[in-house]
Amino acid sequence: MIRVESISKSFSGVRALKNVSFEVGAHEVVGFLGPNGAGKTTMMRLLAGFFVPDEGAIELAGVDVLRDPLEAKRRIGYLPEHCPLYPEMRVDEFLKYRAVLKGVLGRRVRDRLQVVKQQCGLESVGRRIIGQLSKGYRQRVGLADALVHEPDVLILDEPTVGLDPQQLRQIRSLIAGLAEDHTILLSTHIMQEVEAVCERVILISNGELVAVDTVDAVRKQASVGGVVQVEVRCDRKWVCEKLEWLGWLELVRVEELPEGWLSLELRLSEGRSAEAVYEWAVAEKLLLRSLHFQASSLEEAFVTLMDGTVG
Repeated sequence: MIRVESISKSFSGVRALKNVSFEVGAHEVVGFLGPNGAGKTTMMRLLAGFFVPDEGAIELAGVDVLRDPLEAKRRIGYLPEHCPLYPEMRVDEFLKYRAVLKGVLGRRVRDRLQVVKQQCGLESVGRRIIGQLSKGYRQRVGLADALVHEPDVLILDEPTVGLDPQQLRQIRSLIAGLAEDHTILLSTHIMQEVEAVCERVILISNGELVAVDTVDAVRKQASVGGVVQVEVRCDRKWVCEKLEWLGWLELVRVEELPEGWLSLELRLSEGRSAEAVYEWAVAEKLLLRSLHFQASSLEEAFVTLMDGTVG
């Protein structure tokens, strides 16, 4: 549904993107991540047709963006980070105006307004002036604008910036629901948002791809081990010395519990699983009361990968 092949883009001799390639399948929600200045917004604007690449090709829903830019724009709904709404207009008035601009005509305008207002939870504010709405509702209006012409692909650039926790959850739920009918590329710096709604992630740094994979696979690629919480009955000094020489387990914290039990927080090294901790405890004939594995967050993996690329 989205195909980006060997895209490069420079501004005044400064390379913003270098040989970037990726694909997003139909009905996927994919996160596009990177530090400030990594090239995220440049990529979003290339997809939306606002910029032309120096090299490479882009296809949206089978349409070549460079050869047929008007048709490509019909296939895409773009929500920029700072959505250009008209604060003096009413919601219905604005959406009708935008629908006509995008080629929606006749009775279909009314039908599309009803659909996108229902999708975005705007039924009760159609007569409200946009400038008097909350940030969360203004963001919903921007999303309805991106949807009004029935695009195949949605490009969302930081759609939850400035929202309070309740508004963030509502927009996140809305985005997840839209994946039933749309392919979505979501640019954001909020890792919890990506973990909540995205199936895969694309990581970019200094204009170059760092990773394109599932969240779990990116964690593994970053060589960030998870954390294991275990409770064992053994001598504290003995287990601390044993772990120090073991190599693939790092003792993060130890706490003494009643009746000779110890609570250990252990960090796994690359390629090791919680099962390996269990097998080690059995081999050492330790009395094991509990074992709980906590996977590393996407944010930890992101920081690790960026530390290796940003200098």
